[in-house]
Amino acid sequence: MHPLRIGPTGRYLESANGSPFFYLADTAWELFHRLTREEADSYLHNRAAKGFTVIQAVVLAEIDGLHTPNAYGACPLIDDDPTRPDDAYFSHVDYIINRAESLHLTIGLLPTWGDKVGPVAWGSGPQIFTPDNAQRYGEFLGRRYRDKPIIWILGGDRPIETETQRAIWRAMAMGIRAGDAGCHLITFHPAGGYSSSAFVHSETWLDFHLLQSGHHLVDNQNYRLVLADRALSPVRPVLDSEPRYEDHPINWQPDALGWFDAFDVRQGAYWSVLAGACGITYGCHDLWQFWQPDRAPVAFARTPWQTALDLPGACQMRHLRALFVSRPFDRLAPYQEAILAGQEEGTGHIRAARAEDGSFLFAYLPTGNTVTLAMGAIAGPRVVAHWYDPREGNWARIGTYANTAVQSFTPPTRGRGEDWILVLDDESAEYPTSTR
Repeated sequence: MHPLRIGPTGRYLESANGSPFFYLADTAWELFHRLTREEADSYLHNRAAKGFTVIQAVVLAEIDGLHTPNAYGACPLIDDDPTRPDDAYFSHVDYIINRAESLHLTIGLLPTWGDKVGPVAWGSGPQIFTPDNAQRYGEFLGRRYRDKPIIWILGGDRPIETETQRAIWRAMAMGIRAGDAGCHLITFHPAGGYSSSAFVHSETWLDFHLLQSGHHLVDNQNYRLVLADRALSPVRPVLDSEPRYEDHPINWQPDALGWFDAFDVRQGAYWSVLAGACGITYGCHDLWQFWQPDRAPVAFARTPWQTALDLPGACQMRHLRALFVSRPFDRLAPYQEAILAGQEEGTGHIRAARAEDGSFLFAYLPTGNTVTLAMGAIAGPRVVAHWYDPREGNWARIGTYANTAVQSFTPPTRGRGEDWILVLDDESAEYPTSTR
């Protein structure tokens, strides 16, 4: 399976054997910092069982990751010096990465949270990196994890505001490349509301774009950021690595605005993937910080992480991946032209994507409204239509139609949280569903 690489179209990732790789990640930022080995085992088994393929975690963590020890009393660096890693701490990181590998999970590994580079307007810092020690630290990490299933993620939730900061990230990337002989992909995790393209699009070390659509807005149109990155040259894969987190206070105002729920998670996920992303990252506000009652909550965390493991949105991510891997998803491209009537803005915005050979089409209907499609979007003479339920992962056959027809479809239910995916297939393709 590893190392991962960019597929032939430049839009998707693939495994070493050439099979498409669907990036379905979870944000476990404090994984190395807060969990025991037994807790990490439990967490990783849960995520593997739910179909996740990537775990995003940070070596030098956000919540005072330099000075508050891990579960075994070890801090990552001696005297805050990136060239003097503490082996006791990194032995724990080794253990978790090895356990992830045994479960066929890739680690999206952030060498550091961004407050250690700057700016530190939020976060505990301190700023410890220079271009020289960043390169040496990157080389240490690259060499240590050269043979492991890794995607390197620089940036750590921060913009680049100065040329010194840019030089630090570039040096860290060059150090990683030297340490792992360039065999792993590298990307950049930006601040909320931005894509990596805003800061490092011209950097030669960047392999694919990450964006963070953020946690501030209901019906956040993250598909617009995906489409903007897809339009850039050179062509790179793109995905939303921090959409709306489940159980996160909307815009950090729970009393006034409430909390994001499983529908918000599904809507952001399907919107972005059908806009052409190579996958999606799920997030849960309680899980990224592994909150439990004996820890101070960050930004109103309220559900113990052991319970949050099985929130509805997390469980439903397996259905998203199952749908996309049921077809050659690496052939997909946005195809809004198929939507002739029923399009809405806001909550009910419909996204459609079609295989470039016309063999199948997916249309996501967030509120179950009737949609009218041009059946000629499918290449074959006859089209098979199904409903796919993103909450339960169930298929329901609708019927077979001539591909030259214009056809309207009304989902089984309607309203907020009653989202459906319309699947159109070339009848001759024989793609699998549970109802064939």
